[in-house]
Amino acid sequence: MLTRVAAGLYCVLVSHLLTAQALTLQELQSDAQLTPARLMGYFSDFKFQLGSNLQKPEEFLASQCGDCDDFANLTSLVLKAKGYTPRVFVVSMDRATHVVCFVAETQSYLDYNHRRDRVLVPYTGKLTDVAQKVASSFKSRWYSVSEVTFTEGARRFIRTEFP
Repeated sequence: MLTRVAAGLYCVLVSHLLTAQALTLQELQSDAQLTPARLMGYFSDFKFQLGSNLQKPEEFLASQCGDCDDFANLTSLVLKAKGYTPRVFVVSMDRATHVVCFVAETQSYLDYNHRRDRVLVPYTGKLTDVAQKVASSFKSRWYSVSEVTFTEGARRFIRTEFP
């Protein structure tokens, strides 16, 4: 198993090797056939790398490494530019925090943990229902769920609900 430092160095090396062929933000936004489901397919080979800070979308795409908030931030930006109504939800659990991108038009959310199977997770209920689904996938219990926006790399909380 790679240590966090080794995994970070791996992502930096991969980034340098892939930069010439990496997908760009402009290419994603200009995809005329882009849907939330199609967008998921672009990330199937990305590696998970927990970061302490939110990556800029271009960095995440170039390195093909990141975590759930990098993914949720990027997908919400791209989908908003394509006319969708995305919302970013942060679920706080006993041993983890997880971020997903909800899309009102598809009544589902995009979850970085499902990037390889390229599925959208159905969601038709309340914000607390997302928290329950996410916590269930982690085999954990949740203690808060928040809707957030990302502004210049920082989270801005819109609302928070509790069980």
